Amino acid sequence: MLLEGSCHCGAVSYTVTAHEPVPYMRCYCSICRKTAGTGGYAINLGADKRTLKVEGSEHLAVYRARLDNGETSTGQRHFCRHCGTALWMYDPTWPDLVHPHAGAVDTPLSRPPDVTHMMLEFKPDWVDAHVRPADDTFDDYPKETLSEWHRRHRLES
Repeated sequence: MLLEGSCHCGAVSYTVTAHEPVPYMRCYCSICRKTAGTGGYAINLGADKRTLKVEGSEHLAVYRARLDNGETSTGQRHFCRHCGTALWMYDPTWPDLVHPHAGAVDTPLSRPPDVTHMMLEFKPDWVDAHVRPADDTFDDYPKETLSEWHRRHRLES
């Protein structure tokens, strides 16, 4: 599925092909909450890095989070340096993938049949997780990958 995305001020726009386009996973870790802020969590999709085309790349900035152990994350969080919109995350550990933030995607996305809530150990008390009966919950990382979840639900594009 071709995804089109953009920042709030319009300085940056992009297209990318996503094989895992259903926004089903909500991350409550402090990095995602504080850099994306989408309802107290971030929702990332899986896309093919080779297909990423960016307009306005001169307006991008990259943030690499400092981890609790003092090291710097390998994850590169791309955002608009003018309006601060979180656009996508890329990590060279998985060089074929890029993870667009669902909140910055302009293409209509499908509603997931269930949601995976991850990093709940780090969820602040003020955030209501809205866990439905069919949802999976994890204090840390989920057992399923993006592609495994999409295959199980037959939602691959």
